[in-house]
Amino acid sequence: MDEESQLNGLRPVKGVRIGAHTSIDELMTGLRSSAFGAGRLAKAVDIFTEMQTEETTKFMGVAGALVPAGMRTILAELIRDRYVDVVVTTGANLVHDIIEALGEHHYLIGSTSTGAYGDRDDAWLRTQGIDRIYDVLVHDEAFARLEAFLHGVFEHMSGRRYSIREFITVIGEHLSDPDSILRSAVECNVPVFCPAIADSMIGLHAWLYKQMGSLEVDAFDDLKELVELFSVAPRAGALILGGGVPKNFIFQAALVAPRPAGKDGLDYAIQITTSTPEDGSLSGATLEEAKSWGKVSEHAKTVTLYGDATVALPLIVAAVRGRLNR
Repeated sequence: MDEESQLNGLRPVKGVRIGAHTSIDELMTGLRSSAFGAGRLAKAVDIFTEMQTEETTKFMGVAGALVPAGMRTILAELIRDRYVDVVVTTGANLVHDIIEALGEHHYLIGSTSTGAYGDRDDAWLRTQGIDRIYDVLVHDEAFARLEAFLHGVFEHMSGRRYSIREFITVIGEHLSDPDSILRSAVECNVPVFCPAIADSMIGLHAWLYKQMGSLEVDAFDDLKELVELFSVAPRAGALILGGGVPKNFIFQAALVAPRPAGKDGLDYAIQITTSTPEDGSLSGATLEEAKSWGKVSEHAKTVTLYGDATVALPLIVAAVRGRLNR
């Protein structure tokens, strides 16, 4: 077989041209002929665009500390504009969403609003009542305000049993900030699931409240609702930011849910992660691996993008918005 026939059908790598007025959409289109992370980023944009233009139920998994990092508004806008239909998240992201909704803030280390904290060690921060999340700071007062707010909400929840999703919805109903993830979900009737909510300040304060008051939350009821959402989806797609519990909760529902016309698993899947598969972790597990379980369809359109979600997500959203508006 000669070299020409061996390479038949392969696309050559091409450099992207960036002009003075190149849009993010145009940049992502140009990156389709690039390799490595650039090519995967362009593919993620293409897949997420198709998820919007085809009749698809769109699931979003949110792990890590994306809200403290500044992704809160983007996530809320994805909900409000129905770029996603179902959210599965960690409790920590909900905690920090509530903190912001209550008027508190996260601060960058070294910014004028935080003085010279960046020059001090973490033990010193502790003496000042300041908590650190990588290069972000938050005051203890924010968590005191969170506690008071949650206990006020819990007082209205006695007399019945809630699923975790219903429990989260009630909390969102008591928020008014339009940039809140939880408030946006309530207004747009987008369900928010948090299977590991006990592993958060929300769970901690719920447990503390239960020592003196009545609060009943069933940890298993959400599975039925999530499976039903998959079962009626004409197509199912997932945008996985990070991995961990949110990823698995979505994927296990995809595994067991009966799909229309005998479909198996997700039809679309995008994962943005900094983890790699070598240690066998779920966050690093490839989407190809998920096909062996039936969590992702054999013919699904997928891409695993290795990188920081705080970099990739804004680029993907900006490109898809531009593409759809155009």
